[in-house]
Order: sequence, then structure tokens, then C-alpha cells
Amino acid sequence: MANDVKTRYNAINPWNIKEKGGFKATSFIYALVALENMGFVANMVSMVMYFFLKMHFDLSGSANTLTNLMGSTYLLSVVGGFISDTYLNRFNTSITFGILELLALVMMTIQAHNGSLQPEACGMSSCVKGGIAVMFYASLCLLALGTGGVKGSLPPLGADQFDSKDPKESKALASYFNWLLLSSTIGSSIGVTVIVWVSTSSNNNGWWKGFLIITITTFIGYFFLVLGKPFYRLEAPGDSPIIRIAQVVVVAIKNRGLSLPENSNELYEINEKESVSAEAKIAHTEQFRCLDKAAILRDNAKPIPWTVCTVTQVEEVKVLTRMLPIIASTILLNTCMAQLQTFSVQQGSLMDRKLGSFQVPAPSVPVIPLAFMIILIPIYEIIFVPFARKITKNPSGITQLQRVGVGLVLSAISMLVAALVEVKRKKQFLKSPTNPISLFWLSFQYAIFGIADMFTLVGLLEFFYKEAPAGMRSLSTSFTWISQSFGYFMSSIFVDIINSVTKRISPSKKGWLYGQDLNKNNLNLFYWFLAILSCLNFVNYLYWATWYKYKTEDTTSIGISMDKSPSISSVPLIKTAEIEVSKTTNGGSIVDHTQEISWKNNQVFESDQAMLRFFLAFNPTTMREIDYVFKFEKANIVDPMDTSITRLKNRQRMIKHRYKN
Repeated sequence: MANDVKTRYNAINPWNIKEKGGFKATSFIYALVALENMGFVANMVSMVMYFFLKMHFDLSGSANTLTNLMGSTYLLSVVGGFISDTYLNRFNTSITFGILELLALVMMTIQAHNGSLQPEACGMSSCVKGGIAVMFYASLCLLALGTGGVKGSLPPLGADQFDSKDPKESKALASYFNWLLLSSTIGSSIGVTVIVWVSTSSNNNGWWKGFLIITITTFIGYFFLVLGKPFYRLEAPGDSPIIRIAQVVVVAIKNRGLSLPENSNELYEINEKESVSAEAKIAHTEQFRCLDKAAILRDNAKPIPWTVCTVTQVEEVKVLTRMLPIIASTILLNTCMAQLQTFSVQQGSLMDRKLGSFQVPAPSVPVIPLAFMIILIPIYEIIFVPFARKITKNPSGITQLQRVGVGLVLSAISMLVAALVEVKRKKQFLKSPTNPISLFWLSFQYAIFGIADMFTLVGLLEFFYKEAPAGMRSLSTSFTWISQSFGYFMSSIFVDIINSVTKRISPSKKGWLYGQDLNKNNLNLFYWFLAILSCLNFVNYLYWATWYKYKTEDTTSIGISMDKSPSISSVPLIKTAEIEVSKTTNGGSIVDHTQEISWKNNQVFESDQAMLRFFLAFNPTTMREIDYVFKFEKANIVDPMDTSITRLKNRQRMIKHRYKN
């Protein structure tokens, strides 16, 4: 029993109130991610062929339509992030946008099944017109909005199941993002093999079957998400992050003529006695000093919104501003990824796709890097991360920005390899058109980029979630998808610019990527162009990653000091308490809780009980379960007769902080 006893300060922790959260809760999220990504990634790698063969776009038109769809999807993740931070919680936001996604998939299935809803070949850049165009683009718009909204709200919903301030749960939070990627990878592997094979079978007449399978698996995924609701820790939405940012900018402009105080402690901040917020304050930093003017309280002015902002509010804007160069530095990586989902798939259609007697669909080539990732992610999490933790003392093993840096280097190598493979493919075609090289030559560029994506995607998701202010985590996490969005859009821009410029300077008066025949194009030169840009971009990233200052919390604030100090005021309400706890495993994470509570008249006084029940009345579930969480037999409650207003306010702040859901 001695091993099960631990000393806590103010041993009231909202994360231990209910047996919720942890990997038990995220298992339902993993199920949705796997099932939804079966369809999303299958569409990502194969729809360029659907646009080319069934909707009769030309080569560059097919590629641009797909990259614009992907770019819009990731860009609209901001909408999901904003709504989940401000109006709906993350669970309700995911369900709402999931309905839109399912509606879009139903429309796509109907159009792919009905030949009268498909255009006739016309030999032009785009043959989609009239009512066919309305249905086609409406389904794509709904798909982008629904899928994007879910991507903006679902990953932070899973991250909310872990308390980053608890040492054990902080490690679990780092692991959560790795297992999230593994779930996505497993689902994607099934999508690019089974679903792509169904879609491209029967001479490319099975697209409606593929879309139907995607619709069914996505529906089942959202069913799992709903089943997990009783296990989730749901955070209520807060103030609009857009308004908070706007307040800082507007007040800073108003105060632009004022001089900053020499001591940053003179800037306005809500002190411990005035604060009723459970959120930790952010320490002041010296970067972007012009924004500090928003925290100057003018003489005789009242501290109200749009007149003055707190230091924490100003620092929130600084954090988001510091993130912008990081976002910009990762855009090109996603431009490179777009090529593997468009031109590389079209390369595969011109190569030898036989595996024994089986004809491998060209869009199924990405299963090679996915297979690498399925093997490497557990190795990274189980072997590398614990080893790196011992050296770096970082819960994630290495920092998030270091992970992103590794991914950027590998993406440049991937484009270099892609250029060399394309040179070999064209050389073999010119030598023997009827004997092309094997499709599996593409596996090298796919495998390298798959590892790059493993490092970069998880690094960015964890970085934006951990660095974001508490009320902006969904919005901030969507920055990962914004980077991917801009990468896809930049791919379309690069294709158009490259075609326009090279058409003027080349002897044939045709662009590098002109027409529908890759054998007459210069795709290898385009890959060389991206490889060189990627090297230059990595140098740019190194500068900004070195310049970036990680967020630090103000350890003098109430949000931090409670767990470490015996009290939150000069006369403690609850002193150090030794509480017996039993350790149980909750989905792989250790959760501490006690078996019972004893409300003793002489130890937990009526005023404290009344205050507890007042704030817990807003959540009856919490009130029922509180009896199974705490036990105060050994708690030393002092000063029961103190009923002054100041003491009651201190108790109120403490209880609201500790029991806020």
C-alpha cells in the first residue's frame, strides 16, 4: 500500500474527476480517422484518373482540379477550427461537418453511376458544362467543406483527452499524434489498394462502386465517433479568437503614440486576486514590442475590452505571429507532395504495372510508403522516442521543429529521386516503347516522401496544438492544413507558370507540362526545379526555426501555482493532503483515482460543501461522480469560521478553477 500513496498539493484535479479521456476515448477517434481516410486518400491519389478518364479533363486540367480540391479542403479546415473554438465544441463541429461530407460522397456516387450525368469527350481542356457541371462542382465544394471542417476540429478533440500539464499525460499527448498518424496510415493503405482497385476495375467503370464503399466506411467512422461521446473530455467553446486578435491590433494602433514602460511588469495584466480564469497566463516576451502597447492602460481609463488588453492576450497574438514563418516554410513540402498524387500517378499509368499475373493500378503505388510508415511509426514511438527522451528530456523525444526539419530535407531528396526516375523512364521509352520500366521504380520517391510526411505532419500538428493559446487550439491546429492547402494551390500556380514561361523559350514552343502525353513533356525538369527550390526553402526554414521562441507560461499565475503551492491565498483552504490512490490502466495511460469519499462534518465544512455543490450543479454527472474521486480523511482544512468577502472570493476562484469542465 505504501507504493500507492502519493502526496499532492491542493489535491483536486479536474482531469481526475471523471474516468474520461486518455487512450480509451481516443480509440474512437482513431477508428474514425482510419475509416474516413480510406476514402479521402483513395480519392486523393486516384481522382486525377477519374477527372481524366470519366470527366474528360486534359492532363494539366485533371491535375489542377485535384490540387484545387485538396487545397480547398485543407484551407476550409480553418472554418472548422474557428467554429469549434467559438460556437460549437469540437465533437459537435466534427459531426456537423461530417454530415456535409457524407452528402457530398452520395452525390459523387450518383454522378459516377449515371452515365447521363457525365460529359462527352470534347478534346478541350474541360468538357464539364451545364447541369453536369453544377452537380460536379457542388459535390466537390461540399466534400471540401465537410472534410476540411472535420480536419480542423477532430485532431484537437483527441488532444483534449490529455492534460499537457500532467507529466504522464504530457507524454501520452506526444504519443497520441503518432498513433493518430498510424491510424490514418492504416486506413490509407486499405484505400489505395482495395478501394482504388475497385474504382479502376472493369476498364475504369467501377468508380461508383469505389465512391459507394467510401460513403459506407465514412458513415461507420462517424458512428464510432458518436459511440465514444460518453468517454470524451469536452471543452466548452470560448471567446472568438478573431475578436481577441482584433482587440490587440486595434488597441495597439490606438496607443501607437504612447511610450512603452521600461519595466514590462507595468503592462496591464489581471492579477491573481482579480482573475477567475482557469487558463495559465503567458509570460511576457521581447519580440514584437509594438504589440505591447495594447497592454498600456491609459491614466483614468477603465480596463475594459477595446481599451486595454492583458499581457497574456498580447502574447497570444505574438505566438500566432511567430507561427507564420513556420507555416510559410512548410508550404513547398506540400507542393512536392501534390506531384506524387498527380503526375507520379500518371507516370505509373505508362509503366509496367504487372506483379506476376496481377495488374497493379497506378494510383496504388503510394501503398509502398504507407507500408514503410506502418512499420516505422511504432518503431519511432516505442524505440526512438524513449531513447531520445533520456537524452533531451523532451516528452516528444525531439522538438516539433526538429521533426519538421527532418521532413523538409527528405522531401528535397524525394524530388531529386523523382527527377532521376523520370529520366530513366523516358530513356527506356525512347529505347523500347513496348517494354517500359517497372512501376515499382516509383517506390523510391514515394518511400522517401512517406518518411518525410511522418516527421512533418505529426511535428506540425503537435507544434501548433501545444504552442497555441488554450482558446485557439482548433484554429491553430488547422494551420497544419493551411500549409497543405497553400502547397496544393502553389502546385497549380507552378504548373501554369512553368507552362507559360517554357512555352516561350523552348524551341518546340510547347511548355514542359503541355498536352496529354508525358512522353513528349519534360516532367523531369519540373522535378529538378522543385528539388532546387526545396533545398533553398530548407535554408530559409533553418533561420526561422532558430529564431522561433517557444511559448512559456507565467509561473506566477494562478493557473500554474495552484498545483505546487500549499494554498492560493495567505490562509490556505486545503493544505498538503496525503491521499491514497489506486492506479489503473485506462487505454494504455495511467490514471490516478481514489475509491471513495467521506464527507466528515469536522473536516469538510458546510461553506465549502455549499460552494462545491453550487459550481458542480452545472454538470450533474460531475456531482454524482465526485463521491468516487476524492477522500478527505487526511486533508487538513483550516479556518472554518472565516466568512469574509475576500476569503469567499479566494475559495470561489479555487473551486471554479479545479472543477471547470
